[in-house]
Amino acid sequence: AGGAHPERLRHAAPATIPMPRRLLWLSMLVAGLVLGLAASARAEPARYTVVRVDLRKDRLSLFLNDDSGIAFKRFDRLQSWLAERGRRLDFAVNAGMYHADFAPVGLLVREGREESPLNLEAGTGNFFLRPNGVFLVSDEGPRVIESSEYPALAPRLRGLSIATQSGPLLLRHGAVHRSFIVDSPSRKIRNGVGVSGHTAIFVLSETPVNFHEFALYFRDVLHCRDALYLDGTVSALHSTALGRSDFVRELGPILAVVSP
Repeated sequence: AGGAHPERLRHAAPATIPMPRRLLWLSMLVAGLVLGLAASARAEPARYTVVRVDLRKDRLSLFLNDDSGIAFKRFDRLQSWLAERGRRLDFAVNAGMYHADFAPVGLLVREGREESPLNLEAGTGNFFLRPNGVFLVSDEGPRVIESSEYPALAPRLRGLSIATQSGPLLLRHGAVHRSFIVDSPSRKIRNGVGVSGHTAIFVLSETPVNFHEFALYFRDVLHCRDALYLDGTVSALHSTALGRSDFVRELGPILAVVSP
């Protein structure tokens, strides 16, 4: 048992409303532009859905393929597979970028086993916009680190359970990625993950945003110092508590919270 609390914010402190079951902190945040973006000419304020997962209470898992090696690709397929095994999909998001065959572009660690290696190669596209990063969970809690730091850090991590690589990093030690442009016209629905203590904070923009706005939302509204971009066009969220299960495009790796 535990507490799951949805909250609706408009430039205000969280208003907590009790909600039955599960240990997720769910937040629907409706916020205007953060400080420093007042010059951005937009008719509607950016809107975000935020889900907080306290790793002291809940467990994050990574899913990619079923028992026959076929990628799940969709939340409903993963949900059905879990239901056949007496488990329930409480929360899920796309977990990083993938190839045409749905294999991850970079690092993937599931249940403590490396299934895809770290990718430090040069290339084009968001994944290779350096620095990129890794989101991981160990006995010490969730972390977002720069990809180049992973080889030295991994052997020292106690109880590493999952890791997924994506890019670019949105924030590193509170600094916004140096390549982001304040007034960039490149706006998309985007999702990412930040960390605060033992909590992983997942964010999906409900309206198109550019990278700089997205990073500032993590920093100035959610008060994260480290955050990682997961993807744009395929951004999707499943939440039993919110009664929501998106289908945008077929997915590769999926981050999820599962209960009996």
